[in-house]
Amino acid sequence: MFLQKLHIINYRNIAQADILLCEGINCFVGNNGAGKTNILDTIYYLSFCKSYTNVADGLNILHDQPFMVLQGEYLIDNIEETIYCGIKRGRKKQFKRNKTDYVRITDHIGLLPLVIIAPADDELITDSAEARRKYMDYVISQSDIMYLDAIMRYTKTLQNRNQHLKDLQEKIENRIPVDFALLDILDEQLATIGHYISNKRRSFVEWLRPIVQHIYSSISSSKNENIDVEYFTGLDKYNLLEGLKESRNRDLILGYTSRGIHKDDITITYNGYPMKQVGSQGQRKSFVISLKLAQYRYLEHVTKKSPILLLDDIFDKLDDTRGDNLIRFVASESYGQIFISDTNKERLVRLRNNINNKPFKIFDVNNGSISES
Repeated sequence: MFLQKLHIINYRNIAQADILLCEGINCFVGNNGAGKTNILDTIYYLSFCKSYTNVADGLNILHDQPFMVLQGEYLIDNIEETIYCGIKRGRKKQFKRNKTDYVRITDHIGLLPLVIIAPADDELITDSAEARRKYMDYVISQSDIMYLDAIMRYTKTLQNRNQHLKDLQEKIENRIPVDFALLDILDEQLATIGHYISNKRRSFVEWLRPIVQHIYSSISSSKNENIDVEYFTGLDKYNLLEGLKESRNRDLILGYTSRGIHKDDITITYNGYPMKQVGSQGQRKSFVISLKLAQYRYLEHVTKKSPILLLDDIFDKLDDTRGDNLIRFVASESYGQIFISDTNKERLVRLRNNINNKPFKIFDVNNGSISES
């Protein structure tokens, strides 16, 4: 699978662009603010029906323009596919596959698998457990519609349980008789769905673990840097249904559910210590890159397609050795189509001269204008 041509009208600072792409490595070079990341974001948008930055759709339309259009011409299993997205201000966005509207936009998710590595990914190490839970759910859901449905059902059931806890709390405070029958039902539903999700998350992290370690070693070129990732869940200590019943009195006081898979996490260690505390910026960036490239292999494994790989500002915080190792790694390890944004043209030219096993294009980006170098 690869993107052959990208057509852009009025996306952020790009008024109009038609970009003919190669099957290998496509690089966009320019100063900060020139529009490099915006180009990569259009490719992300065509895969996931939204911007990577999660801003409202209307904010992606070029200032003072009434609409935007994105269109990608893909080759998937030697079959040409055209994906179109159009948005008018104040109107619902329109997504089409081969000129046919989707009944539900969510039906598009999974057709064009994609992995992006961006500066904001550092939050996978530095932020709370919620960021890492969202990451697990985001990746697994790309290829497993049943898992996506389970996450939505768990979230809804958890919201219902929390609201019911507050309702019961109010009744107890006012000495009104309470009935726990509905809470029993919600507990059973939450436990059934929770164990399913937990098992899926565990399998996902265990699948990633050795691949993350292999990639990190290849990028760092060091035998003294040992990283590890493990799945952490309270369900290792208790059956969820029993845990919910045990914590019921406390939950009634708190007004929310204190046990469940919404407390899960991924632990990330460097030489046995928390990466967040002991890892340098370069080591943290190397880990995030390794995690995302392992994610690429996971999606490739489950979808039987080679995802598109977006590397946004990838060299920031990496020394030259790690940066060169990264590009040589992705160029030699049968990754599919790759898109890179960078501010250093000399570095990209040097990479192009040193990589002869993949097609390689460089595009200059200047204030939303794109031209092949």
